Amino acid sequence: HVPVIALGTGADTDRRLAILKAGAQVLRKPICDTFLLSQVRSMIRTHNAAAEWRMRDDTSRALGMSEPKTQFEHAGRATLVSADTVEGQRWVRALRGPLGGGIRYRAPSDALRDVGLGGAPDAFVLVQPEGALQSPDALRLVSVLRANATTRHSGILMLQMAPDPELAAHALDLGADDVMTDGFEPTELSLRLRTLMQRKRMDEQMRTTVRTGAQAAVFDPLTGLHNRRYAMPHLQRIADHARATERPFAVMLADLDHFKQVNDVHGHAAGDAVLRETAARLRSNLRAMDMVARIGGEEFMIVMPGSTLKEASAAALRLCNDISGTPFVVPGVADPISVTISIGMAVGTNLPGNMLPKTETGDDLLEKADRALYAAKSGGRNKVRLSRPAA
Repeated sequence: HVPVIALGTGADTDRRLAILKAGAQVLRKPICDTFLLSQVRSMIRTHNAAAEWRMRDDTSRALGMSEPKTQFEHAGRATLVSADTVEGQRWVRALRGPLGGGIRYRAPSDALRDVGLGGAPDAFVLVQPEGALQSPDALRLVSVLRANATTRHSGILMLQMAPDPELAAHALDLGADDVMTDGFEPTELSLRLRTLMQRKRMDEQMRTTVRTGAQAAVFDPLTGLHNRRYAMPHLQRIADHARATERPFAVMLADLDHFKQVNDVHGHAAGDAVLRETAARLRSNLRAMDMVARIGGEEFMIVMPGSTLKEASAAALRLCNDISGTPFVVPGVADPISVTISIGMAVGTNLPGNMLPKTETGDDLLEKADRALYAAKSGGRNKVRLSRPAA
C-alpha cells in the first residue's frame, strides 16, 4: 500500500507506461520542487485516508462481521471536462476503446449536470487549457468537486495542455489526485484513469463494508436501539468523564414485567411489537444526549449524563408511568395489552462530596443498578428503586 513515485526523463514511453501499469506514479525530469512536494503531499493524503478505512475494515472483521459479498465490478465511469467541445469529444472517442466505453464529454458549465442521475462518475478529467487566463476555471472546478457531497470521493485528474508546475501543484493541493503535464496521450491517460477509478471503487466498497458492519455490530435490529456491545463501552466513557469533570450521571436497568406472558398468550409477533413500542416510548421520554440500549430479551439500559439524582429519579418515574399508563395497541390482537416496567437506578456522581470512587467502573455501576432492579421486582414490580454509590 506504500505509494511510489518514479522519476525519469520520459524518453522511453513503453517503460513509463509499464511503471504506471504497475501502480507507481511517474514524474518527468526536470522536476519542479513545488510540484514534487505537492505530489508527495497528495499521495500521503490519499494513502492515510485509505489506511484509516483499512484499519476500520480490519476492526470490523475482528468483531466477527462477515466478509463483504463479491459483486460484479462495472468498467467504471469517467467524465472529461473541456472548454473546447470539438477537441473534448474527439478525445472521448479515442479513450472509449481503452476504457471500455465508460467516458463522456461535458463542458465546464455542465460538469455536474448528470451527478444526481445514477451517482457521480468514478473520475473526472479536467482539461487545463494553455494560457494562465483560462487556467483558474479548471482549478475552481477541483474545489467544487471536492466540496460536493456526491463527487467528493471521485478521482480528479488534471490534464495540462502545456506544463505549468505551479498550477499543477496548486491543483494537487486543492484536492486533485493526479496531473498529466504534457497534453493528451490516450494510452497514458487511460492507465492513469483506470488507477483512479479502481481506487475509488475499492475505497467505496471498504466504506460501505465498514458502515454496514459497524451498524450491525452496535444496533439491535428489532428495536433500532444500541445493543450491549455499544452500551458497555459507552457507559464506561460516561463514568470516566463524570469522574474527571465532577458532573453527575445515572445508569438505569429497566425490565418489562411478566413479559413471558405476552409471548405465551399473544405470540412472539405481538411480543416483538411490544418491545418496539417500549423502545419508542423510552426514547421519546429522554433527552437526545441520553442513551437507551436493549441489552437482553426485555431488558434495557439507560445512561443519563449530566443528570442529578432528582432529575434521574423524575425521569425513571416518568418512564414507568408512560409504559403502564397507556396499554399497547398491537396489530392482530383484539384488545390493547397492558404492560408495566420495573427500573433499578445507580447514581455515579451527584455532589462533589459524593464522588464516584476511582476504582468503580461502569460494570460496577451496572451491577448496582441490577441489584436495585431486583429490589424493584421483589417489591411488587412497576417501581423504581435506587442504589446509591458508597460515600
